[in-house]
Amino acid sequence: MSQAFFAHPTAVIDEGCKIANGVKIWHFSHIMPNCIIGENCNIGQNVVISPEVVLGKNVKIQNNVSIYTGVTCDDDVFLGPSMVFTNVINPRSAINRKNEYAKTHVGKGSSIGANATIVCGHDIGEYAFIGAGAVVTKNVQPYSLWVGNPAKQMGWISEYGHRLTFDKEGVAICPESKDRYKLENGSVSKIGK
Repeated sequence: MSQAFFAHPTAVIDEGCKIANGVKIWHFSHIMPNCIIGENCNIGQNVVISPEVVLGKNVKIQNNVSIYTGVTCDDDVFLGPSMVFTNVINPRSAINRKNEYAKTHVGKGSSIGANATIVCGHDIGEYAFIGAGAVVTKNVQPYSLWVGNPAKQMGWISEYGHRLTFDKEGVAICPESKDRYKLENGSVSKIGK
């Protein structure tokens, strides 16, 4: 049976991984045991994907990204260059905390910018946008925009990646897609065209 994905000769893929059709794995990347990689993912250079990580379809991972055990990403997630997830709150070299790995879930369509850090145990809602260099230390709502260290919410963002400006009825329109969004009770949802 021929493999239905591309792996550069310098990539290391451990046994027990499930890698779907159309995946591309580039130079010097390491896919560790029991990972699940969905269709059409692109894994850049020097990426480490630790054991049991689950990636949905069409996840784009830029160079030098570390994805540690406990992380799951839904479809269409973008992980910017050199961003990192953590998986232990209080790491110490001399203390084994593998039984304390915290979970982090990244929702469909979310983007995490270059050099951002996602502290474990905090989920990223669908279509959220984490700016470059942000350090996320709490849960992130769907469609929210976060920047800074520690990251703070600076507004709301459309599925196409545009800032949303809401009118007095709490409705905003994405300038590119023309999709409409509703801000109600401190959260945003898409309401159609």
